[in-house]
Amino acid sequence: MHFFFHSHIFYHMTGEILIYWYERNKRDLPWRNTQNPYLIWVSEIILQQTRVMQGMDYFHRFIDRFPDIFSLAQAEIDEVLKIWQGLGYYSRARNMHEAANYIVAKCGGNFPDTCSGLLKIKGIGDYTAAAIASFAFGESVPVIDGNVNRVISRLYDIREPIDTLKGKQQIRHWAEKTMAALSPGIYNQAIMEFGALQCVPHGVHCEECVLRTFCKACIAGVVDLLPLKSKKVQIKTRYFHYIMVCDAGDIFLRRRGKGDIWNGLYEFPLIETEMPSGLEELRATRQWQQWFGSQIPHISFMSGEITRQLTHRTLKVRFYGIKDCRPAFDEQFIRVKKENIRKYAVPKVIEDCLEKLSGWDT
Repeated sequence: MHFFFHSHIFYHMTGEILIYWYERNKRDLPWRNTQNPYLIWVSEIILQQTRVMQGMDYFHRFIDRFPDIFSLAQAEIDEVLKIWQGLGYYSRARNMHEAANYIVAKCGGNFPDTCSGLLKIKGIGDYTAAAIASFAFGESVPVIDGNVNRVISRLYDIREPIDTLKGKQQIRHWAEKTMAALSPGIYNQAIMEFGALQCVPHGVHCEECVLRTFCKACIAGVVDLLPLKSKKVQIKTRYFHYIMVCDAGDIFLRRRGKGDIWNGLYEFPLIETEMPSGLEELRATRQWQQWFGSQIPHISFMSGEITRQLTHRTLKVRFYGIKDCRPAFDEQFIRVKKENIRKYAVPKVIEDCLEKLSGWDT
């Protein structure tokens, strides 16, 4: 066994076994039946931070509306965000729209065919560039995502944390050795699928694994400990209070700005507090006083607290229906007919609220 772990034969056999497993276990996903870089790009961006089954619906919806790079470039950003609504991480959609315009204007609508060329495009990082370059153009470059990190860490028993420079270098080193002399596109698909279906984060069934006799972590009995990470993400809680004002059949919206979540999406007037706050505390805030002054608006409804978990923060959201008042909103707010609100891209938590509260202004 020592011979296998230190020879090119071991790396090649490992890669071949992964491909053998993949051909017999892979899921039938639409973006796997093409070498079109645009379709591959769309699928890879959608699947970042998104489960495959949820991403499938969005992929079909996105491709139906924007079948090629030209149609995406010509679209208005608000329409792109509306199609993207519910997927989260909206910077992905904005970057895609900007990248489409760049590719059309500077590249004649053709994607660069190398990883280094793809990295020059906004929103395309190491992972996406490697995916497009290997899947569409056959460049021999490994794709490194969470699944690959896990498989390589366990296969070679890597004890360096994968979120450190040294750990990343070791993952890439062993990934390159494992894919050497193999079809890069198929290999990359295989190892990612293996991590998604077989070498999963928890509850892995090593006794059923085709690589169990080669996997150093399995032999050492440390599969559940790998991969290692050095950093713990700090989760911050934020308290959002949405003020849903209806005035003569109109509602008020504003577009969220840069530097925060949901950039570019529309929302109701928002008061954010540092701590959980009731209605009395809300009325005492500077923002409420600025909008309503001495008025005492009629509260037509107040929702319960809704919790939404994002990657680095927990949102605690409440909605308040208000009528019979004239708030002093500034120019950042727009008046929208209530029946037209569905034309605007809004965060999923607002979309869900609107589904449940169709008569909130009455």
